[in-house]
Amino acid sequence: MRLILLGPPGAGKGTQAAHVSAAHGIPAISTGDIFRANIKDETDLGLQVKQITASGGYVPDEITNAIVRDRLARPDAATGFLLDGYPRTTGQVEALDEMLGDAGHQLDVVVELTVDTDEVVQRLLARAQEQGRADDTEDVIRERMRMYAEETAPLAAHYKARGLLRRVDGMGAVEEVTDRIEAALSQVPAPAAGTPGATGEG
Repeated sequence: MRLILLGPPGAGKGTQAAHVSAAHGIPAISTGDIFRANIKDETDLGLQVKQITASGGYVPDEITNAIVRDRLARPDAATGFLLDGYPRTTGQVEALDEMLGDAGHQLDVVVELTVDTDEVVQRLLARAQEQGRADDTEDVIRERMRMYAEETAPLAAHYKARGLLRRVDGMGAVEEVTDRIEAALSQVPAPAAGTPGATGEG
C-alpha cells in the first residue's frame, strides 16, 4: 500500500504513522525526520537545510523532492510506504506522481486526520510547557495551524478530485483513531493482480 498521511500539527500523525507502518509492513517516511537526521549528522544536505530554516525560509521543492526520490528508491519501500509531511505543495504533488509513474506505481489512498483546532492548540501548549519550549506560544501555534490549513487545502481538494482522499476524525484516544484509519484503509481497493506493486494486501 502506498499512502500519504495528512494532518495539522498536534494531530498525532507520528503516532498513527508508526501504527500503520507496523500493521502493513511498510516504512513510515517523514521528510521532517530525514531533515533532522541530516542536520544532526551535519551532512552537506543537513548544513544546507539548517541554513535555510535558521533564516526562516522553506526548504525548496527541488531539495525535498530529491530526498524523497532517493528514499522511495530504497528496497524497503518497494512494496509500499507511508509519507508524512510530503507532499506540501502542488509542485511536490506533481513530482511525486512523476516518481511513482517512473517506477510503474501509483498512490492508493490519502488519509487526512481532521481535528478540533482549539483542542489541539491546548494540547500543543501543554506539550510545550512540559518540554520547556517557551517559543511555542498560542499565537505561534495558531499561525502554524493556519499555514497548514492554507497550504494543505489545495492538496486535499486535488486528491479528493482523484477519488483518493479519506477524511478520518483525529480526535479521541489513540486506539480509537487507529481503528478509524484501519477502517478507512480496509475500504481501499487492492491493486489488481499482475499490476506493478500488487501484493494482495489491503
